[in-house]
Amino acid sequence: MPALPALPDRLSTNPGSPYYDEALLQQGVGIRFKGEEKTNVDEYCVSEGWIRVALAARDRKGNPLTMKLNGSVEPYIKGEG
Repeated sequence: MPALPALPDRLSTNPGSPYYDEALLQQGVGIRFKGEEKTNVDEYCVSEGWIRVALAARDRKGNPLTMKLNGSVEPYIKGEG
């Protein structure tokens, strides 16, 4: 059985971010935030205890607006956790 990749402390779905990791995202990363499954997470940081969630609104460049929420963050590989 192959070893599971270590999930980073911080990960983003935005290709312009230094925390973006396409290979890891293709494996399917899930997020539990305050014990609840979240599907609209744009970025997370485990050590600082926050997630950014995408909102329906867009900025003037067409990028989705995000909101930062604080709490316990538990990332996992989907299908494994």
